[in-house]
Amino acid sequence: MSKKENFLKGFFKENPIFVFLLGMCPALAVTATFETALGMGLLVIFVLTGSNIVVSLLRKYIPEHVRTPSYIVIIATFVTLVEMFTEAFAFELYESLGIFIPLIVVNCLILGRAESFASKNNVVDSAIDGLGMALGFTFALVVIGSIREFLATGGLVWGEYLPFFVDQPVSLSLDLIIHLFDDSITIRDFGLAMFSLPPGAFIALAFILAYFQFKKVRKEEQEAAAKKAWIEQKKKEALARKKAKALKERGEAA
Repeated sequence: MSKKENFLKGFFKENPIFVFLLGMCPALAVTATFETALGMGLLVIFVLTGSNIVVSLLRKYIPEHVRTPSYIVIIATFVTLVEMFTEAFAFELYESLGIFIPLIVVNCLILGRAESFASKNNVVDSAIDGLGMALGFTFALVVIGSIREFLATGGLVWGEYLPFFVDQPVSLSLDLIIHLFDDSITIRDFGLAMFSLPPGAFIALAFILAYFQFKKVRKEEQEAAAKKAWIEQKKKEALARKKAKALKERGEAA
């Protein structure tokens, strides 16, 4: 597998949420808004990339019988770091994510990449794998969060939980509220508030997974049809060669 394929596999082909259904707890719990989804994704990027690098560096020195506990200690160290940094520099995000920050330690995606990839590959490939899978995970969270927030409010907000690139709190600046419609046609007053609640997470994720499954099935059907057409073409070519050979033999016999 090339480095490019290793990096891009996490977005669609092996997306942790949309394909493997890993990390479903944060996918359902912290995606009520675009910002909280992005915030969780950024934390996972740091933890997964860092833990993959350290696991790959130490893979030859970790005894087989304590391998999994060692990986958990490494991951927990990175989670503790991101928890402290989040509390210091993005306190609103820290409060919003709450218990789901320490729960990153037991995220199946992170432990799974350490076990299945970082423990068997070099540092560069492990770093690329961790970054690619984490970005794919973040992409999935952002898609879910954007859909839920838009359906619930009619717009997207920036600066409420991630206080970066803003000069004042979101409550004091309407410019930080991204309306996808003109004020005269906004659906804010008619938003589907259900999508900001847990049931909305299940419904939004169900429709997204249904779309991905539809694309997968259609691709498999197209590949099967192309393979069938190729086989039929080869059969016709073989039959034509057989007939040509028979005619030639008749001509020689005459």
